[in-house]
Amino acid sequence: MSAAREALQHPGTKGDASEKIWRELLGTYLPKRYSVAKAHVCDSRNGFSQQLDVVVYDRQYSPLIFEIEGEIFIPAESVYAVFEAKQSINAAMVNYAHEKVASVRKLWRTSLPVPHAGGRYEPRQPTAILGGILALSSDWTPALGDPLLRSLDVGAESRLDIGCIASAGHFTWDAESGLNVYNGDKAATAFLLELIGRLQQLATVPMLDVREYARWLDEV
Repeated sequence: MSAAREALQHPGTKGDASEKIWRELLGTYLPKRYSVAKAHVCDSRNGFSQQLDVVVYDRQYSPLIFEIEGEIFIPAESVYAVFEAKQSINAAMVNYAHEKVASVRKLWRTSLPVPHAGGRYEPRQPTAILGGILALSSDWTPALGDPLLRSLDVGAESRLDIGCIASAGHFTWDAESGLNVYNGDKAATAFLLELIGRLQQLATVPMLDVREYARWLDEV
């Protein structure tokens, strides 16, 4: 990410390179049950999120991944986590990430019973979608100080559960301990391990109802 910042002069080009590096990092080191893409998220009621820089989603149990003119659309039921990725973090970028995360969490998600050899499991309540922000550096000094903490103090729908400033540290939020900040020069590694741990806690996404999506065929 530092090399991309130094070598690429155009802000948009640097931003694209930063997003790609984060997606490659997660795509390489997350277990293979997870896929990673830049995408929009959609639901069976014709709802759409804003575009997300990084979407971590289930591919094994997700039959519906759409690609239209190079844009990827992922059903909300298949999403584990979404991130906004920037070169540098500041109040405007954090607020932007809040909006992006909220645009995903407000979408409708279906859930079907899961058949097994002895019968069936009842439909699983969809778990909370993780939201976060990723950056190389921060416009604040210190990077993980009070200005960042104040910007993260929002409601549940747009809350950021995890974030990484690769040059400084990472942060997490959970219902039991609230917001926690970790400073250190191995921030990306620490963030990655924490993300894997949180994904493990989410287990598997619910079985989506493909017939709910099929309803729209009559309107095409």
